[in-house]
Amino acid sequence: MHDSTGEANGCLSAREENLRKMQTRYATEERVEGSFPTNSSNGDDKITEVEIAYQGNSTEKDEIIESDSPVWKCDIYDGKWVRDDSKPYYPGGSCPYIDRGFNCHLNGRPDDGFLRWKWQPNGCDIPSLNATDFLERLRGKRLVIVGDSLNRNMWESLVCILRHSIRRKRRVEDISGKRQFNKYGFHAIRFKDYNCSVDFVGSPFLVRKSSFNSKNRSFETLRLDLMDQNTPKYQDADVIVFNTAHWWVHFKTARGRNFFQEGNYVHPQLKMLEAYKKALNTWARWVDKNINVHKTRVFFRGYVHTHYSNGKWNTGGGCHRETEPIFNEDHLSKYPSKMRAVESVLQEMKTPVTYMNISRLSDYRKDGHPSIFRRSMEYTTKKEQNDLAKKSQDCVHWCLPGAPDSWNELLYALLFKEGWGLGQK
Repeated sequence: MHDSTGEANGCLSAREENLRKMQTRYATEERVEGSFPTNSSNGDDKITEVEIAYQGNSTEKDEIIESDSPVWKCDIYDGKWVRDDSKPYYPGGSCPYIDRGFNCHLNGRPDDGFLRWKWQPNGCDIPSLNATDFLERLRGKRLVIVGDSLNRNMWESLVCILRHSIRRKRRVEDISGKRQFNKYGFHAIRFKDYNCSVDFVGSPFLVRKSSFNSKNRSFETLRLDLMDQNTPKYQDADVIVFNTAHWWVHFKTARGRNFFQEGNYVHPQLKMLEAYKKALNTWARWVDKNINVHKTRVFFRGYVHTHYSNGKWNTGGGCHRETEPIFNEDHLSKYPSKMRAVESVLQEMKTPVTYMNISRLSDYRKDGHPSIFRRSMEYTTKKEQNDLAKKSQDCVHWCLPGAPDSWNELLYALLFKEGWGLGQK
């Protein structure tokens, strides 16, 4: 979007007026999750968007950005990656909240071309993520990201983008009381100037890990019929982004043998996709029963592909030579069956849930993984790096800064589209 900036007098009334305009406009449109208003062949139908944005690092001066660029109605997940030298949103190595395994800059990754890409929908413009505007929309609220380590990737990206816009970094604090990050705990970052927090709740299955006591032994199970015990940590949040997918594999679930439990019954054998559907339905019932739709916006983030070549994660597969995205669509993976299951469940829900279908757009980004730079390479020789490449690489998670920044760009665009956070108490 091409923006022109002007001073805003009486910013509260301007913000309320902007909200009224956006509500009136979107009330006349059919609501399509993940899409933006289409253009018309008639130039008279050109729409002017007004964005309330807060430029720079100051929290004391409000500014309005007006855009005369039309925002088109389209599928924002259908597009291509284009070069953008204004990226990344924050310098590599600058954010203290990045897990060392995702911190490719500090771990010595020598190239940075993978940082300079922007997702561009076909026939569509989405706003760049204005961190200060996002924080203003979050004022007095909680945004919680719930799920596995890929959602932790997304959470770390978001808190780093937002933190970079704050001049006084001491006004950003970890309030979860953790001295160091772990994969599946609870973490909360508070932005004091906005009285808001962005939290992560580790819950790789969303449903509950348990144990079953038989006559002869006790063994670990997964309760497909119960949500995990962490739900009180996010039930009353203002925005929740869920995911679950990557743990639904054989080596995480005892190959489905005597692992999946419903009530007092443990399935001797259950196919992975069937178990996944049962868990999703449990999650959907919980959301429909417990989420206040007048307060909370719910998102479900889609599956993202891994990019191992010449083997798998434990058989010498790697991605350490990848420095550019995939450009030939024929080389993309098939659409994951797990996401078809998600789509089916979402269609039956009473609660509006926005499906962030990022599977395909992320599949292009084979260049974005930590690979051997999951650990520090500072004092290793080329031979040592080659030896490590043969042993174990991370082609599942993502470097930060990196591709998850674009996932958050889409999250911001979806909230921006509906005027979320403007004038809300």
